[in-house]
Amino acid sequence: MEPVTEITAVSAQSSVIDRALCVAPMMDWSDRHYRHFVRLIAPRTLLYSEMIVAEALLRGDPARLLRYSSVEHPVALQLGGNDPVRLAAAARLGEQFGYDEINLNVGCPSDRVQSATFGACLMADPQRVAAGVFAMRQAVQIPVTVKCRIGIDDQDEYEFLLRFVETVAAAGCQVFIVHARKAILAGLTPRQNRDIPPLRYDVVYRLKSERPDLTIVMNGGIRTLEDAQLHQGRVDGVMIGREAYHNPYILAALEGALLPAGGAVALPPAVLIAAIRGYVEAELRAGSRLHSMSRHLLGLYAHRPGARSFRRVLSEFATRPGVGFEVLEAAVRAAEGASRSSGNLVT
Repeated sequence: MEPVTEITAVSAQSSVIDRALCVAPMMDWSDRHYRHFVRLIAPRTLLYSEMIVAEALLRGDPARLLRYSSVEHPVALQLGGNDPVRLAAAARLGEQFGYDEINLNVGCPSDRVQSATFGACLMADPQRVAAGVFAMRQAVQIPVTVKCRIGIDDQDEYEFLLRFVETVAAAGCQVFIVHARKAILAGLTPRQNRDIPPLRYDVVYRLKSERPDLTIVMNGGIRTLEDAQLHQGRVDGVMIGREAYHNPYILAALEGALLPAGGAVALPPAVLIAAIRGYVEAELRAGSRLHSMSRHLLGLYAHRPGARSFRRVLSEFATRPGVGFEVLEAAVRAAEGASRSSGNLVT
């Protein structure tokens, strides 16, 4: 691969996407089924795909990898890679398939990603990231954004982050989603990297203060409405990850509190299950297994009466060959029955 050359500053792309609330790209979780279901709870939240490696997209089946339903908008495609030419080609495919944003992953610390020289390790090479951003911006009209950490290994001083952001911003990136932990590239698993390095929100606040022209979204450790409200007025938005997966109805509360016009009234779990019948049955006819969809619904009754009964039915029956929507109906009946027997009606 040819060395990356210096690039001159270019004007930033504008974006009309509301970034006050986003759901993080989560490997093996943020697939099209999850995004379809969560959209019924949070109609205005910006959703992200799980990371798709640019090379896999170009060599594989784009129609399969990029498939999604129209209800998911606004939805962003997250790419992984380090070659500007391949990133540009992959971004072009994302735009052709109708995604609203292309996001470059510069935050994943996994060994597999590091071995391919992308993800968080790219923070050490901001010129290469800038070249990738520049190439993608030339290829598409939709926004190109970057998700990164505050640092890597012993390069965790604020100046390191600022140099990275300023270099990439000069290539036209206007939006940075910053996980407020550094990544430790050797010795910690990706899961440990989500918890062990301490959160340093002050670093992200300082970045926004010194670069008010950029859109800065806070990521990391946001699990409650109070957590999210802590950052209001200090950054431009928040990105929530695992909590949105395990307790999707938190997004309804967050939309109501964080978005300017408030949130819509979220469908109760039983109504939501009824609403997705057509989608589930169409997917089953197309060859999908029920478990590939139902696994994303295990948290639907989180913090509600009947949650354990709902999970038990799905866990026991949804993985069986040939089962269909009737398993979801049975899970709802179990949850609602448990709720009534405890003296609480699910609403």
